[in-house]
Amino acid sequence: MHQRVAEAEQVCGHHFENQDLIVSALTHPSAVEGRPVSASYERLEFLGDSVLGAIVATDLFERFPDMDEGALTQAKISLVSGKMLSSVAERIGLAPLIVMGESEKGTGERGMHSALENVYEALVGALYLDAGYDVTHAFVVATLGPEVSPALAEKPISPKSRLQEVAQRDMHCGPEYKLVSEEGPAHDPTFTSVALIDGRRVGRGSGSSKKSSESAAAIDALVRLGYAEEGDFAGAGTTN
Repeated sequence: MHQRVAEAEQVCGHHFENQDLIVSALTHPSAVEGRPVSASYERLEFLGDSVLGAIVATDLFERFPDMDEGALTQAKISLVSGKMLSSVAERIGLAPLIVMGESEKGTGERGMHSALENVYEALVGALYLDAGYDVTHAFVVATLGPEVSPALAEKPISPKSRLQEVAQRDMHCGPEYKLVSEEGPAHDPTFTSVALIDGRRVGRGSGSSKKSSESAAAIDALVRLGYAEEGDFAGAGTTN
């Protein structure tokens, strides 16, 4: 683990005073089953997601003064998407540094894709706690900055972002998501989530991760509410 931490610190450009933070950021939940939730990257991922969103939003706002709100939103969505973060995390060498349990090692490319995204966000959270905003900002700019382009604003909007947009516009209330079940073996689980607007269930969906189940629930809601048709978001999730 010492070698993994040392290499991760090189990637981050920062030596951690609190070594527990970076160890947790590199640790998949499957490797610490039965231990406190802080032993894995889950809590740091939660924090990192918000910090990353704020950094990306600020930088896009300053870098593209002529972009309107819709274009800025789309560019941000593209930059912090799971696909983008996974790709960046792999490019900077995080894959061999992740500590995974035996139950997760059989998930192959799908499991690694999710882990890479989560570890990147967890590292952002860990950096923010250990070093503050400036160091965290420097890491995000160095790793995610090369991907920034005006073309990001032209990519199709995600189901969750589309539901957020129409719900706030027409119902003056953003959607919420609730995980209602997790079934199947640890190496191949199926998550089911529901989408709620003002406390009312408007969609339901399943997927191989919590995020994909929320995406599927958003698609189901968009179809049921008349904002989309079946097939508009092909491949984004599974509704039921």
